[in-house]
Amino acid sequence: MKKVFTAQEVMEIIPNRYPICYIDYVDELSENHIMATKNVTINEEFFQGHFPGEPTMPGVLILESLAQAGSILILKSPEFEGQTAYIGGIDKARFRQKVVPGDVLKLVFDIQKVRGNVGTAQAAAFVEEKKVCSCEFTFIVGA
Repeated sequence: MKKVFTAQEVMEIIPNRYPICYIDYVDELSENHIMATKNVTINEEFFQGHFPGEPTMPGVLILESLAQAGSILILKSPEFEGQTAYIGGIDKARFRQKVVPGDVLKLVFDIQKVRGNVGTAQAAAFVEEKKVCSCEFTFIVGA
């Protein structure tokens, strides 16, 4: 499968950098939909303390990964290119399974509506086609 954007190209779109850039590549991109990939490795800094002997990706970082995927989608639209996307709210966040080293997170973000510089989206993260996290985002785009 050909990648839509590599990690280097992702960093040309969103401002996130190491150690908090969580998108390895983008698999799919259309007007209101993106699927991106985060390869979860034991080398992640957060595994040093979360949790020793039982490394588990923090839920908040799964949500951040989803938000970064969404930022790519939002900022690739002509009306928002060159701006910054921010989280305005997270609702109905649900975690169904632990994410551990070796997992490949598929991050799906679907824009539901946009009014001015504010929008809403449905997002979900998957490991081996099993949903591990889902939520609703409100996002705000600013210069």
